[in-house]
Amino acid sequence: MTTLIENPEGATPLSPDDMLGLKHKHVDTREQLNELEAANILQGQIWASTLKKPTLDSIFDRAFVTNLHKALFGDVWEWAGIFRQRELNIGIDPKNIPVDLHNFLEDAKCWVEFKHYDNLELSARIQHRLVQIHPFVNGNGRHSRIFTDIVRVYLLGEKPMKWAYAKLEDVTEERSSYITGLRKADEGDFSVFIKYLQSLGN
Repeated sequence: MTTLIENPEGATPLSPDDMLGLKHKHVDTREQLNELEAANILQGQIWASTLKKPTLDSIFDRAFVTNLHKALFGDVWEWAGIFRQRELNIGIDPKNIPVDLHNFLEDAKCWVEFKHYDNLELSARIQHRLVQIHPFVNGNGRHSRIFTDIVRVYLLGEKPMKWAYAKLEDVTEERSSYITGLRKADEGDFSVFIKYLQSLGN
């Protein structure tokens, strides 16, 4: 049983201040938190599936990014959909989040509109950049994967990606490969991350 203050490899640490935003005060283990978040994420995915004719501009929009995070985590956390205010072991300086997120969204619109990359590399770049920015206190990996799938379904006419949803507390070879791929992409080399996604059947 993993306590809430323990942080598995690759997981965003939760501070005592972050924990004040937990809406369910009876929760005291990671297992319980994971169950609550999984139920909320399912509701968020249902919300995303009912979007009415989203466009390039409406998806690559700051309000959509924050609304999606709130839909995925708002039943669990008070701070869902709100940009983080503190530095973490991953992500950019919080004061740069609004500008960097805006720049990413504008870049991504061009990537899609002018077909800068094939759809798999495009998916890899979108998911990686959102994780790299790390706009929110927690849930950035799951949020970025679902955001990427929304782009694929609504804008590319593709099926959602096959993501490996290993539990955060399980330090598996697959999760290690995922983190390694993201770190290589941080250096500008997306080949490792793309091969990882291909290994999942994409």
